[in-house]
Amino acid sequence: MQPPLSPTDATDLSSFYEQWYEMMLLIRKFEDKAAQLYGQQKIRGFCHLYTGQEACIAGAVTALCQGDKYITAYRDHAHPIALGTSPNHVMAELYGKATGVSKGHGGSMHMFDKACHFLGGHGIVGGHVPLGVGIAFSEQYKKTGNLCITFMGDGAVRQGAVHESFNLAMLYRLPIIFVIENNGYAMGTSVERSSNVTELYRLGSSYAMEAERLDGLCVEAVHRAVQRAALKARKGIPSLLEFVTYRYKGHSMSDPATYRTKEEVEAYKRQDPILKFKALILKNKVMDEAALKTIERKVKDQIAQAVAFAEASSFPDRATVYHYVYKQTDYPFLQH
Repeated sequence: MQPPLSPTDATDLSSFYEQWYEMMLLIRKFEDKAAQLYGQQKIRGFCHLYTGQEACIAGAVTALCQGDKYITAYRDHAHPIALGTSPNHVMAELYGKATGVSKGHGGSMHMFDKACHFLGGHGIVGGHVPLGVGIAFSEQYKKTGNLCITFMGDGAVRQGAVHESFNLAMLYRLPIIFVIENNGYAMGTSVERSSNVTELYRLGSSYAMEAERLDGLCVEAVHRAVQRAALKARKGIPSLLEFVTYRYKGHSMSDPATYRTKEEVEAYKRQDPILKFKALILKNKVMDEAALKTIERKVKDQIAQAVAFAEASSFPDRATVYHYVYKQTDYPFLQH
């Protein structure tokens, strides 16, 4: 097992402030650029942005170990970036280019980077949660000491497979952390309209699973909660964490989000996780305005480089259309 990226008994998290600010800002600017490029038809197909939810993945990554596994749904651009995947290769995947993290075969909803232990964004709502259980079982079976953190949206908890996953995780005492990124809406349906249980962490009680609800707009709160859950998971005690967060954009780029009022969106923007965190950095004098500007310029350059890389890359060869779908030696007909 790799050593933790953060001390388990840390009370002062200021050593992570620079890393968190740069990570969240990079994700935000990446998604802003993706939205712009989608409007220019450089990026096509489905595209789900993480704008507003940056603290959820940033705080989680710094609380875990280097060998831990990550899996999520289709709002998945931010996760590999936070784990260290080059934005160049994530942007190239959005373009459908061969240099993308999924070699241009996955697109927005199916990012994958084994090198940083990111085991995929998945397009079927809730369908990846049993996979997270399987990954955790594998880590337990191989006695690696690692865990699997499994992210899902608030809409996924309506799926039966998710509840089966909770049950199996508790039955086998797997090293897993379930995370509900509750941004308030399953596509266009609010939590209040779809469930009698609106505090989603309470669903864990049906399985005697330890559960916690926290402010998903606060990167420090996320870090501390994941840190606590990780200590338990490595002892065979699964946890369910509900990150109360918000997405500024529609469910996908094709969603005008007319089911929300402008007042609601603006109210959440006043709680913006990046702006609040920037104010905290300045208040605590961890960095000054000049240092923050340096990070902002660095991020701007990274985004420009990512776009240039994607633009210059080639599309996959047509001959590879069936690659990475089946093992071709098992399906000879795919070779013709």
